[in-house]
Amino acid sequence: MTVIMLIFIIALFFGSVGTPLVKKVAIKSGFIAVPKADRAHTEPTALMGGLAIYTAAIGALLLILFATSLVGNTLRISEFASIIIAGTLMSAIGLWDDRRALPAYVKLTAQFIPVVIVFLAGARVQLPLLRIGVWGDVLNFLITACWILYITNAVNYLDNADGIAIMTSATASAIFLLIAILNGQQLVSILAAAVLGASLSFARYNLPLPKGTIFMGDSGSLFLGFLLAILGIKIRIASNTPEITWLVPIIVLGLPIFDTALVFISRTRRRVSFFRGGVDHTTHRLMRLGMDRLSVALTVSVIGGALGLIAIFVTQASRVEAYVIAAALGVLALNALWQMEFKPSLQFRTGQELHSTETDQT
Repeated sequence: MTVIMLIFIIALFFGSVGTPLVKKVAIKSGFIAVPKADRAHTEPTALMGGLAIYTAAIGALLLILFATSLVGNTLRISEFASIIIAGTLMSAIGLWDDRRALPAYVKLTAQFIPVVIVFLAGARVQLPLLRIGVWGDVLNFLITACWILYITNAVNYLDNADGIAIMTSATASAIFLLIAILNGQQLVSILAAAVLGASLSFARYNLPLPKGTIFMGDSGSLFLGFLLAILGIKIRIASNTPEITWLVPIIVLGLPIFDTALVFISRTRRRVSFFRGGVDHTTHRLMRLGMDRLSVALTVSVIGGALGLIAIFVTQASRVEAYVIAAALGVLALNALWQMEFKPSLQFRTGQELHSTETDQT
């Protein structure tokens, strides 16, 4: 427990000190988000916040990597190191995209490299019926890749307004941290503590108070999304069976999963490219109800916290209880999707009509 607290404090300290420094470097080097017609910010804003998040989290993790005696022999150094290396690559891909605006297919293809690294090191979905044979490994890899790429890019997509992605990451990592501690999982606890500390330190500068002063960019959102996906894969609940507990990470990360599904369905229905920016996310639709940006960020945190509490209950639930809860959440999600896509006050209109509430940073 002491080690976990140290990691959190170190990540929080590194992020608090590093974010203002990164902001100055970004402004001096011209690494900024320039105001555009489809963006809400009216003045140049630093776009290297992801570097501060990465440095805070990885810096804290590296200190533990070089002091492994503190966490005992149960920590697999090879797997731990592979996650750090893969996370570094994912952040680098995002930083490259922030600077050069990579084509969607190039960006997505590059993301397979970190997926392969962690899969080979043991961070993978392992279905009980697919443990033997080459085809079992292939199917497990495909499921692992789909999960990691979906969650990674879902968090990236959710980075469309000040404070949204960072508060989602903070809330989800806090839930994963609590579950991991209760189940004695060192690797998950260490990773979650680093993500939580880095996220909270950056939130101070990214929340709309009254506006965010630095954006995390893809380098931050892809990095956070990747680590949250890994946490979802590695979480284990010893007191319950896998046929129940596989629901836990899906519930914890329910908000980014829902938002990406909403955008995909909405754009498919309207025959609009899924890979372009837009103002049809959950956050934008909430703003149409009259909510200001801070209220939306706090609402996202409350929803994430509520889903986290439900997930914690599922860790101790019976099979019937778990699937009744999952069905109820599915019905609520479908209703929310229907309301947001077809209710006049929430549905997507034109970019010009929504410009006043647009805060898309992606």
